[in-house]
Amino acid sequence: MRLLIVEDDKDLNRQLVTALEEAGYVVDSAFDGEEGHFLGDTEPYDAVVLDLGLPTLDGLSVLEKWRRDGKTMPVLILTARDRWSDKVAGIDAGADDYVAKPFHMEEVLARVRALVRRAAGHASNELTCGNVRLDLRAGRVTVDGSPIKLTSHEYRLLSYLLHHQGKVISRTELTEHLYDQDFDRDSNTVEVFVGRLRKKIGADMIETIRGLGYRLGEARDE
Repeated sequence: MRLLIVEDDKDLNRQLVTALEEAGYVVDSAFDGEEGHFLGDTEPYDAVVLDLGLPTLDGLSVLEKWRRDGKTMPVLILTARDRWSDKVAGIDAGADDYVAKPFHMEEVLARVRALVRRAAGHASNELTCGNVRLDLRAGRVTVDGSPIKLTSHEYRLLSYLLHHQGKVISRTELTEHLYDQDFDRDSNTVEVFVGRLRKKIGADMIETIRGLGYRLGEARDE
């Protein structure tokens, strides 16, 4: 799952990126409103963490522009402002949730998890498909109740497929949501990671739809 952080405080931006990457996300970051708006307008993100007090273009304006342009990704706003009216303005501009500074990083992580899973239609932090279970809060994957070890790329791939299980996901979509903006988009490594993941969760769990992509689902009898 791929996130965008738009925060002008460099230390806080770095802390957010580090915490979210450690939680298994791919993270891009921007330090002002114009750059943040451009990235959100041109790249497909599963969620955005957006500060309101940004230079060049304030967060509310960025959010309003995205929503006017039909961008529907979940947005969590950060604000140092205490007035309830600022929080209301953010929600009315199209934000899905907010956190007031100062905050505990665990709260941001929990709210991001909730936004991403709800956007994909899931109510629980535990995603299951057949005998495969992913605990989003713990970052733990089990098969038949036994924990398995995944690399960071394998974990991101499984998480994305579980969030969108039953749907056909193209290799292009996987590449866009599993790697940051600097990744070589012509790479064929997605196929490699699909192959590795099949060996760990069961070859029949990930179906190849010829010419279209991949679909995660329980093995079906022909």
